[in-house]
Amino acid sequence: MSHRCCHAARRGGEVAGWIGPGLMLALLPKCPACVAGYVALAGVGISITTATYLRWLWLIACVACLLFVAARLGRRLIGFFQQVESSRKQCR
Repeated sequence: MSHRCCHAARRGGEVAGWIGPGLMLALLPKCPACVAGYVALAGVGISITTATYLRWLWLIACVACLLFVAARLGRRLIGFFQQVESSRKQCR
């Protein structure tokens, strides 16, 4: 694989890291009855109480994924700015 191909694949993974949880949050049902209805479409029946817990679990997992992706991006940006600052100090 060339460097260009690897870079494109890595960039696609980064974009998917933002789009996946963001899309899941956008599609998150607002009420537990809707969660139970979505699960029923898959052929499994669950109670409203279970649907409530499932909805909260879904919400927490999506927010955790978004926080992970944001922290990873923040760490890369901090490293980049530190590298730029150190190169400026060497030029003086």
